[in-house]
Amino acid sequence: MRIISYIILLIIILLGVSFAMLNSEVVSLNYFIGHRTIHLSMLLVSVFAIGCILGILIVGSLAIKIKMQNYQLRKQLKISEKELENLRALPLQNSQ
Repeated sequence: MRIISYIILLIIILLGVSFAMLNSEVVSLNYFIGHRTIHLSMLLVSVFAIGCILGILIVGSLAIKIKMQNYQLRKQLKISEKELENLRALPLQNSQ
């Protein structure tokens, strides 16, 4: 299994190097404060990395929110089960 992961990593590195070689043009990047010239491949990799980081942050915050909600629901369930157990333990009264 470890060999397969090394082979996949090597393929990804080779694809990245070939991608950088095919997109070696220099482009001008204009942003609000100024501008900079950068290689196209570096720009694309940077934008992709920023997108991945933002996606991880958004999904992570949603996952934390869901885990907190799940914790609260489990807490309510435990209280309800305890209340039901107490109600079942009460003796029945005859209504005469």
